[in-house]
Amino acid sequence: METFSVIMVIACVPLLFMVILSLNYSKSKSKCPPGPKSMPFISNILWLLKSTLEIETSVRLLCSKYGKIITLHIASHPVIFITSRSLAHQALVQNGTVFADRPKPFLTAKILTCNQHNISSACYGSTWRLLRKNLTAQILHPSRTKEFSHTRKWVLDMLLNRLKNSAVTSNKGVVRVLDHFRFAMFSLLMFMCFGDKLNESQISEAEAVQRRLLTSFNRFLILDICRLPLSRIVFCRRWNEFFDLQKKREELLLPHIRARKKMLEPLADRHSPKVSIQAKTLSDGISQLATSYVDTLFTLEVPEEGNGTAAKRKLTEEELVNLCSEFLNAGTDTTTTAMQWIMANLIKYPHIQAKLFEEIKGVVGENCTEVKKDELSKMPYLKAVVLEGLRRHPPSHFVLPHALTEEVELGGYTLPKNAIINFMVAEMGLDPALWESPMQFKPERFLSIQGTEEFDVTGRREIKMMPFGAGRRMCPAIGLAILHLQYFVVNLVWNFKWEAIEGDEIDLSEKQEFSIVMKHPLHAHISPKITI
Repeated sequence: METFSVIMVIACVPLLFMVILSLNYSKSKSKCPPGPKSMPFISNILWLLKSTLEIETSVRLLCSKYGKIITLHIASHPVIFITSRSLAHQALVQNGTVFADRPKPFLTAKILTCNQHNISSACYGSTWRLLRKNLTAQILHPSRTKEFSHTRKWVLDMLLNRLKNSAVTSNKGVVRVLDHFRFAMFSLLMFMCFGDKLNESQISEAEAVQRRLLTSFNRFLILDICRLPLSRIVFCRRWNEFFDLQKKREELLLPHIRARKKMLEPLADRHSPKVSIQAKTLSDGISQLATSYVDTLFTLEVPEEGNGTAAKRKLTEEELVNLCSEFLNAGTDTTTTAMQWIMANLIKYPHIQAKLFEEIKGVVGENCTEVKKDELSKMPYLKAVVLEGLRRHPPSHFVLPHALTEEVELGGYTLPKNAIINFMVAEMGLDPALWESPMQFKPERFLSIQGTEEFDVTGRREIKMMPFGAGRRMCPAIGLAILHLQYFVVNLVWNFKWEAIEGDEIDLSEKQEFSIVMKHPLHAHISPKITI
C-alpha cells in the first residue's frame, strides 16, 4: 500500500513545482562549478535514494570528468562536492566563518533535533557556540577526561571478560567482535553522559533504540521527500513508527536525566547535610558524582528565538533528551566502527600486530595487566596504527554538510549563498599525490611523517586527511575519540592474540549503515596472552 502511495504522490506533483525549481536552478547554475544536467524533482528523488557509497562512486566518476569541485542539483539549493585537500583547507580553515553554517534540516531531522538544538545540526551562531563551548570545556577538557579513568578501566574489564567468555563458549574461540565493541563504548558513554553505572539490560535497551535512530534514515526518507499536505495521511503508518521511536528514546533517556537532576539538587545548598553525596564512590572507585555531560546542561541558558530580545531560557526536557542522544550516538558509532576496522587490519597483517605488541611490552614490561592512559604517549607505533586506520577507513566518507553564509569565490568559481557543501573525506585520505600506495595499510608512513613533529590530524596547517572534519565545525571530541581508540586497541592487542579464522580471509569490503562499516562484520579467533 505504501509503495503504491509513493508512486501516486510522485506522479501527481504539480508541474508548477518543477518549473519553479527549474528557475531556481537556472539562476545558480551560471555561478556554480560544473556538473551534469539534471531534471528537477526527478533528479532529486534519484539522488536522495542513493546510499552514501553510491553517491561517492557517482561523484568520483563525475570529478574525473569535471574536476575537483562539482555541482549536483539534489535540493532547492546547489549541492557542491569538493574532493581537493587544498580547496577544503581554503574553505574550512582559511575561510571558515563563511562555510560554518548547516543546511536547513529535513522535517524528520528537524523534529528529532528540536529544531536544530544540538551541536552537530545547529546553525552557526550563539546557540551553537554555547553548546559546543560547554561540551569542550566541561567534558572534553583533558582534566575532565582524567576523571573517567576508573570508568574506562571498568569498561575495559567488562569488554575483555565478554570477549573471553564468548571465545570459550563459541566454536574454536571464534568471536563476532562488533557487538562487544559497541556495547562497551555505549556503556562508557552512558556513564559519561549520566554519571550512573547502569546494568546490562538498561544499557542494551538504550543502545538498541539509539541504534535504530541512526540506521532508520533511509526508512523515513520518504517522509522528507513528499512534504505534501496529505503525506501525514498517506504515510500514516510510517509517521507513527517515526513518532513511536522518538517517544521510546524519550522514555529511556528522560528517567536518567530526571534522576541525575534530583541527585544534584542537595548540592545546590552548601549547608545541606546531603552534600556528603559528592564524595560517594562506587565499590570499584568510580565517582558517582564525577561531572557528567547532563550535569553541565542543567545550568545552560540558551537564547530565546523569535522574540527580538536578548532573553535567555533553560533547556527543555525534550532538548536535554536530544543533546544526550547526540552525545551517545556521536561517541559510540564512529569509534566502534573505527576500532573494528583497525582490529581487522591487525588480523589481516600479523606482522603489524606483532610489532605493536613488542612496542607495548617495551613500555609496560611483561607483567602489566592494563596499559594506562599515561603510557600511550610513549607508543608512537600505536598512534601510527590508529591514524592509519582513520586514514584508510574513515567511519564517515563525508563530513556533515556545510552551508554558505554568503557568496564566496573558491577554486575559480562563485559559490552562491546557501549552497550546500560536501567534503569527500575518504577521497582526500587516498590522494596518491600525498600518500604513497594509498590503498595499503602501512602505519610506518606516519612515523616518517611525524619526525620531530606531531602529525596534525586537525588540518590547521594543511589538510592531509580529515576523518574528524576541519575548521570551525570539526568534531569537538577529536581528542577523546583518539584516546578511546588508542586505549582500547592497545589493551586488546596486549591481552589477546588476534588471528583470522582458518580458511577465512579478512574481507575489507564496505557497506553503509550510519557510518561506513565492514560489509561482513569481523569474526576473529582470539586467545589470551596474559592472565587477567
